Formats: sequence, C-alpha cells, structure tokens
Amino acid sequence: MKQISYTKHFIFLSFLLIILFFVNISLGSVSIPFSEIFTTLTGGTPPKESWETIILNFRLPKAITAILVGSGLSICGLLMQTLFRNPLAGPFVLGISSGASLGVAILILGSSVFGGFLLSSSLSNWSLPIAASLGAFLVLSAVIIAANKVRNTMSILIIGLMFGSLTSAVISVLAYFSEANQIQQYLFWSFGSLGDLTWNELLVFSLIYFVGIIGAITVIKPLNSFLLGENYAMSLGINIKKSRNIILLITSLLTGVITAFSGPIAFVGLAVPHIARMLFSSSNHKILIPSTAIIGAIVLLICDSIAQLPTSEFTLPINAITSLFGAPIVIWLLIRKKTIFV
Repeated sequence: MKQISYTKHFIFLSFLLIILFFVNISLGSVSIPFSEIFTTLTGGTPPKESWETIILNFRLPKAITAILVGSGLSICGLLMQTLFRNPLAGPFVLGISSGASLGVAILILGSSVFGGFLLSSSLSNWSLPIAASLGAFLVLSAVIIAANKVRNTMSILIIGLMFGSLTSAVISVLAYFSEANQIQQYLFWSFGSLGDLTWNELLVFSLIYFVGIIGAITVIKPLNSFLLGENYAMSLGINIKKSRNIILLITSLLTGVITAFSGPIAFVGLAVPHIARMLFSSSNHKILIPSTAIIGAIVLLICDSIAQLPTSEFTLPINAITSLFGAPIVIWLLIRKKTIFV
C-alpha cells in the first residue's frame, strides 16, 4: 500500500514540475502567448523572431537552471542532515559556499591588489564561476583533510562552520578597503541569480551536477545506515571513513558548482528535505533522494516565478524569495514536531 502511495505522490509531483516549468518560461517582462511558447519548444517558429530568442536563449536556460539548482541544493541538504544527524544542517555548513564567495570577493573586491578586473575582462562570463570554483575547491581540500584527522562527525561540522566564519572575516576586510561600485557588484552576485547562464555554461554545470547526483545514488545504503548511528553502520560492514568522505565530496561538488554558477541561494537545501520527509513519511533514502530532488526543483521554480514580478521588468533577488519561503517552514516544522526525523 505504501508503494502505491509513493507512486501517486511521485506522479503528482512530476506533473506539477512540468506545469511549473512551462509557467516559469511564460513569465517575464515581454508577454508571450503560452501557445507560442509551446510551439517554440516543440521546434516550431513563432510569429516574432524576438520571441524565439527570448524563449530559447534566456527563459529556457533559466528554467533548467532553477531545476538543477533546486534539486541539487535539496539533495545536499538531505545528505548533510543525515550525516550529521542535525535537522538544521544544510548544504552550506561545510563552508564550501563561503569558500566560493571568498573566491568571488577576491576577484571583485580585491581587484586593485590582485588584478581581478584584468582577469574578469580576459575571461568574460567565465571569470566569476572560475573564481568561485577555486575558492570552493580550497575549502573542500581543507575540509577533506580535516575529516581524515578527526573521528567525530560533529567535529567536521564545527570545522566547516569555522571555515565559513574565517572566509566571512576575510571578505569583510576586503569590503572595508573596496570602492562602492566593487561592493555593489559583489552584493548583486551574493543575491543569487538563475538567469545569467549561457548554454555552454549550462552544459558544464549539468555535467558536474549529474556526476554529483550519480554519486548521491551510490551512497544510499550508507545514508540509511547512518540514521541508526555509526556503530550500527559498522555492524553492517559500512566503511565509515570512506562513506563519510564520499558524502562530503558529493555535497561539496554540488554546492560548489551551484554557488559558482548561481551564487549562494539560501534555505532551499535546509527546508526541502523536511518537506519530503513530511510528505512521504519515510526515512528511506531510496525514496527521499528522488522526492527531495523533485520537490527542490518545484520550490525553486515557484520562487523564481514569484521573483519575476509578472508584468514588470524588474526581478527580485532569488535569495530573498527563497529565504521568505524557507524560514517560516523551518520554524513551523520545529514548533510542530519534537523531532523532524521520521
């Protein structure tokens, strides 16, 4: 009976995802009839050439990015909450996002010292993702080294938080000595954005994303065993150290690439895994990983649609919308239940 219920849930969520995908593409400052959007996406030619350019080069990549970012962050949140047995753990607790932010801060805020704008002009659209990726990789390396030095999983969580505090301090110092236009440029990046990717950037993003997703699928058994503690996992023959390193690597890879291409997007990774647990009433990661991915994609499509401000040429920061959505859900879940692990 439960299997039938799960199937119904997945079918409903899949239909909802498809509907929201088309709704998201239909929204924007330029009004395009829904029929013409469908015609363009199915290979037809709309009456106006500009409509085809808007749909294929701007709105479609943005909608795909929303799906990848939403699902990726949500899966990272699920992995971290399971590994650390902490319902408030999210994809950014390892400090990877802070490392990516530091890379971008050095590029933008430290340009007078490090020649950041020279790098920016030479690499064009790739400069920010490359800087963010390098920053994320440095923090990832430090976290992996630390993870191999300590046995306690909670110590890794604290180390990750300390790396986050350290990078935030460096960013603050850089900001203090920067000019107003540099601070503004960095601030706009920190708001997060889903609409800045070209098809080439989206291809690179997608390849790394799918590597991370495949990795998450391979650690389903260790994740399920971690729910009952590391001693239980060891009794099942799980290599704790190896599994922990793989989970940290997967989370870091997904979080790093998402932050590199879309900026830091808050609360999706924290809130969505709880929604999935509540909706499916399951702690089995065979159910939670796909359900969390679908719900995460749905949530970010909704948030991006709200951020579009329909009939307006302005777009609200996606980070603000996700925080407005995520914070009340987490508060409600904590008040509603003594524990939010089922």
